Amino acid sequence: MPALSEAFSGYRLQPYCGLPPAPDGLLVRWNGDPLLIVALLLALSAYAVLTGRRSAERTIPPWRRACFYAGWGVGALALVSPLCALSVALLSARVAQHMLLTTVVAPLIALGLPRARGQAIWAALAYAVCLWIWHAPGPYVATFQSDAVYWLMHATTFAAALWLWSLLLNGSGERLAGFVAASALTTGQMGLLGAILTFSARSLYLPHQLTTQAWGLTPLEDQQLGGAVMWIPAGVIFVGALAFAFTQALRRAETRALGRSAA
Repeated sequence: MPALSEAFSGYRLQPYCGLPPAPDGLLVRWNGDPLLIVALLLALSAYAVLTGRRSAERTIPPWRRACFYAGWGVGALALVSPLCALSVALLSARVAQHMLLTTVVAPLIALGLPRARGQAIWAALAYAVCLWIWHAPGPYVATFQSDAVYWLMHATTFAAALWLWSLLLNGSGERLAGFVAASALTTGQMGLLGAILTFSARSLYLPHQLTTQAWGLTPLEDQQLGGAVMWIPAGVIFVGALAFAFTQALRRAETRALGRSAA
């Protein structure tokens, strides 16, 4: 690892998750950051206390609360497991971590939250902006140079995804047309970004120029794999979740129609 250490120092790269791991040392590279662990436990405890009240129990059924806890567990693993260290070595691992947090964790947590109000198209725009900014080469490098920028990336992208999923899954005021527009924008922009990464003729990300070879990949192959992860598996998960959200939106539309006819 001395060559990698010197290269990272030369580029002033000091990743939050440490130096790129070797394949034979990955399984021991768990993230034991005490601040992160405390923050995760505080979020879990706060949710348990707030949803333990009788008023909350009437509005958030048990299966929805179970979704929140499942989302919390998957999110905690995405941040503290060796995936954190692997995301320093491979762009494809960083993309997988992003997609896991925004297409699996965010909708699960959103299901465990109270009903939301607002227009989903604005949340879809916010999510698109975050996704494209943090996958642009310049901001991407910045996340390797500063822990604050690294966590800003995660916080803004996850918050936008959570906002979007809360409105798609729980949006009491969302019209069906707005749901369709937000869904089309999100699937379209994710597919386009994934395709750009997959079919690019050159590697775009400086931090991975010297870190992929140990994993049997060139930097370009790693980038293409990352694009494919965003484009195909994450796209399939997203479409499946949207199908569920669509049924929820139809039910809300039917409820509003019945309410108007009864009045």
